[in-house]
Amino acid sequence: MNCDRTRREFLREALGLGLACSVPSILSGGIRAEALWAAEAAALPEPKVILSRNDSFLDGDGKANGALVRMAVEDGMMRITGASTAPEAWSTLFKPNEKVGIKLNCLGKKSFSPHIELVEAIVDGLKSAGVKDNNIVLFDRTSRELKEAGFKVRKSGGLKCFGTDALAGGGYEPQPQTAGSVGSCFSRIASRFCDTIINVPILKDHDLSGVSVAMKNYYGIIHNPNKYHDNNCDPYIAELNTHPYIRNKSRLIVCDALVAQYNGGPAFKRQWSWPFGGILMSRDPVAMDRVGANIIEEERKAAGLPSLEQAKREPKYIRTAARLGLGEGDPKKIELVVT
Repeated sequence: MNCDRTRREFLREALGLGLACSVPSILSGGIRAEALWAAEAAALPEPKVILSRNDSFLDGDGKANGALVRMAVEDGMMRITGASTAPEAWSTLFKPNEKVGIKLNCLGKKSFSPHIELVEAIVDGLKSAGVKDNNIVLFDRTSRELKEAGFKVRKSGGLKCFGTDALAGGGYEPQPQTAGSVGSCFSRIASRFCDTIINVPILKDHDLSGVSVAMKNYYGIIHNPNKYHDNNCDPYIAELNTHPYIRNKSRLIVCDALVAQYNGGPAFKRQWSWPFGGILMSRDPVAMDRVGANIIEEERKAAGLPSLEQAKREPKYIRTAARLGLGEGDPKKIELVVT
């Protein structure tokens, strides 16, 4: 079946990407030996980004339609993995005995954080792959931010949800580790609990790095992100993402773009937000950030704002990340599947 030609041409021109036509269809254990992840880290994921758009994802009051969101996530998983069913798709990427962290981005409180319905769809997908509740933790920097975003904080029993600050001693590793020019103490949730991480960012503008999508969300697992904002956060965002806690553990990105922001970020500014009605999914963080940046650039253009480069905050870190082998940054080589 062919895509609608007008929509297809618009997206190709607006996003500058290869476009594929489609139709909807608590802490325990310790750090895994790096060798166990070597084979997986050696092969880059396919530079494919799934963009699900639906004006009905949100109702008039801004509440997400859980059933539609779940269907979009399931469809995205099948398209990413090539599996014929959603449980098979989740089982392709996640194993029953793994401990999975879901890294949220809750700086925007309830107005501009991952929608609970989207996170619930991710958790249910993991459970369909046999991952047990007590092996899943939703986390961010602080428990307060999670609570203000509408999540129920709990450190024990079944599914867990808490901030790094909820752990003894502040929650970070006592000794810093380096990744390029970045030297930081990492959250013990990321370093000790998680065998793998699902990255759940928000699609938004950033006043220094240009955009904040997948890769910058990991500033939320280090103790000193304030040290790494010079030069539009370049090369720091990219170099941080080369660390084994991120590069070897990050297995899936589900970006909440139901409501997005094209200016004034990272704090929520209602006047520059818009109901994009999208969910972006990928395994390639560089491709994800490139697609996200192009969407934001197009909305800025529509609003009569200068480009990010003209505003002197081009997201240069995306090119750096591609050079470091973290993923695909060339728009012509990224497959964008719009459903």
